[in-house]
Amino acid sequence: MLAKIAPLPKISIDPATVSFRFPSLRVVASTFALVAPLLLSACGSSNILAKAEVDRSLVTGSVSHASAALSQPPANPFPGSSPQTASDEVTIRNAVSSANLKATGGKDISWANPATGSSGEISAVTEYKQDDILCRRFTTSRQSFDGVALYHGDACLDSTGVWRMMNFQSS
Repeated sequence: MLAKIAPLPKISIDPATVSFRFPSLRVVASTFALVAPLLLSACGSSNILAKAEVDRSLVTGSVSHASAALSQPPANPFPGSSPQTASDEVTIRNAVSSANLKATGGKDISWANPATGSSGEISAVTEYKQDDILCRRFTTSRQSFDGVALYHGDACLDSTGVWRMMNFQSS
């Protein structure tokens, strides 16, 4: 059997009895009078950064000009190479000289030069001594905007303890 459902009672609202109360003009004006100065005070403090200065009392590290000059390679160590190739040579030399050959276990070493957009893989790194000077011979690829090329090179540790690119040529 079906149960009967009782009808819902009708509710009527008389519009004359419902009233909406808006705040008086006096309340709105006094609220604005309190809030406006707070908002406008930010405009008056806009010159606060004019007195800001750099704090030069704290030095976190420094490099003497003499040691910085020693670690910098010549601007273009191989005549005839472009500035982009010379910059890549420095990046490749840094990767070859800093590689831990025992840890890499003969695996390729990736390099990238953000200054030129070039990148590549260094492979076949071998270490040898020439006249009691430690050197590393390597092969690397170079992918850049002008194409892909293969290079062979030698980087050696000089008497001052700085790695120098002794040979770097296109294959």
